[in-house]
Amino acid sequence: MMLRKSRTTIAALALGAVTLGMTPALADPHPDAELVVNGEITIPTRGTAPAYLDGHLTELYSGWLFREDETRAMQMDDFDNPAMVFTDAGLEAWDTVEGTEGKSCATCHHEIESMAGVRAAMPKYNEKAGDLWSLEEYINACRTERMGAEKLKWNSDKMKAMTLALSIQSRGMPISVNIDGPSKPYWEQGREIYYTRYGQLEMSCANCHEDNWGNMIRADHLSQGHINAFPVYRLKDAGVVSIHQRFVGCVRDTRAETFEAGSPEFKALELYVASRGVGLAIEGAGVRP
Repeated sequence: MMLRKSRTTIAALALGAVTLGMTPALADPHPDAELVVNGEITIPTRGTAPAYLDGHLTELYSGWLFREDETRAMQMDDFDNPAMVFTDAGLEAWDTVEGTEGKSCATCHHEIESMAGVRAAMPKYNEKAGDLWSLEEYINACRTERMGAEKLKWNSDKMKAMTLALSIQSRGMPISVNIDGPSKPYWEQGREIYYTRYGQLEMSCANCHEDNWGNMIRADHLSQGHINAFPVYRLKDAGVVSIHQRFVGCVRDTRAETFEAGSPEFKALELYVASRGVGLAIEGAGVRP
């Protein structure tokens, strides 16, 4: 792939990299790798950018394509994928009775396979609540309103296990978030956050994931920042990382005060970033460095 000379902010990021003692280099996504999980489920990792990204992105590339061979291989086999230990815990929790009502998730929703497509549409506007909700909020609403169980913390192990188990049900399904109607103001808010520079480094999401994807800064290979594989297992953390947990880390990397996981700002950002991946599919239990 030819060097994308239109990326005018590469020089600005390079200056910041020099300041931090880093040297950027070009390392584009793998040209022909195909994501086939368990030899059965083919998941698209490339796509054409939606029309509303005209002038920003033309082609979409899953973060999986930016990883090393060994990391990509882990995600292709559930026996090797370290996220599956947590996924199994979520599958077990689905059938476990909790709370004062003597119910489990399965009591109302039956087999977890009935949740196919749910993760692909998240976050979405909840008409009853009159607000944009992430998957975590739907889980907690079921727990507190139907099961009489305690709410789970956003980034707790139990919550991440459940969101993983639900994400697996949408593997290979196209991202289908709604950005029109009552969702539009949230999408516009998320877009504004995406392009706003934060912190002492004065960097936005777009500086890395739009202007400089395919570049390397030290050992960090910049992807397009899609969230279709989340929650993911991060080898660096030896654990599962949620979407908002990653947002927190990115903002902190700019040396800024961050929004909280589950905040209105991060839910709006989640919707916008999810919409940037329309054309890709849910990977479920991704593995990242």
